[in-house]
Amino acid sequence: MLSRTADHLYWMSRYIERAENLARLLDVTHQMSLVPKSVHTENQNWGAILTLNSVEDRFAESYGEVNAENVLRFMLLDADNISSIYACLRAARENAHAVRGTLTSETWESCNTTWLEVRNQRFEHIIGTGIVQFLEWVKLRTALIRGVIFSTMLQDEAHHFIRLGNYIERADNTARILDVKYHALDGRGDEDDASDFYQWGALLRSLSAFEVYRKVYRDAITPTRVAELLILRLDMPRSLHACVRGVVQVLEAVRNEQSAATERLAETLHTQIHQAHIDGIFKHGLHAYLTEFMDRIYELGDGISRDFLVPEDR
Repeated sequence: MLSRTADHLYWMSRYIERAENLARLLDVTHQMSLVPKSVHTENQNWGAILTLNSVEDRFAESYGEVNAENVLRFMLLDADNISSIYACLRAARENAHAVRGTLTSETWESCNTTWLEVRNQRFEHIIGTGIVQFLEWVKLRTALIRGVIFSTMLQDEAHHFIRLGNYIERADNTARILDVKYHALDGRGDEDDASDFYQWGALLRSLSAFEVYRKVYRDAITPTRVAELLILRLDMPRSLHACVRGVVQVLEAVRNEQSAATERLAETLHTQIHQAHIDGIFKHGLHAYLTEFMDRIYELGDGISRDFLVPEDR
């Protein structure tokens, strides 16, 4: 496969996943904002979204004050913010258009229709009808695109690079959401605290993991078990373990003469997470562990770009 074609497929997938995960992050922050807290604390939580997406400077240039309305306006539909949901869905559509002949017609139509619908959205309308409704729409549309891809496309190299983009982006975003929300909750886990229960539940729901948690643990929600589910559980689709294993498997399928180092990096990361224990992770420090993991994912992305794709800043 031509590297440019692989590049478009990989980034189409990453932008679709990025839009969904941003919707999830905004959703859990919005839900947590419904719990009474000081204005300063609430604005800190919204500001953390800017930090995680490395867009603080761009935000300051256009909005200045960090509050719920400004961050939502910036991260939902701001066309000048390359990390907004609007920009991600636009980029996904542009990459899909570039390789339209490689995709099935259903895949192209679902991606194009999603872009056309979000292009006509207005922030005031979203706020008026309910922010949750819009974020659910984003999650459903991106899930629809992904479902169409995996149910209609031949499982060839094109399919592999789409999966690769999906796994890399999902691993990074799961780590980011867990890190920022764990930090916001200060690692509290008082099982008798209704506020803590609500907020940990909101975090799990943002990753479609609330029902899974109940099925696996059948007990009260605690920070340790939430982290274990989202980091170590191989049978949890959005866990770091599951995503890294997926990366290893895809790299094996698409390997070339120059990808050995990237494969070793992925295999090393998979071995580390496979052998890890949640008590050891907390002893090391959850924030430090997640930061290191995100650094390794960034290195993996660089390696994939170097070995298979067209190097380009995204």
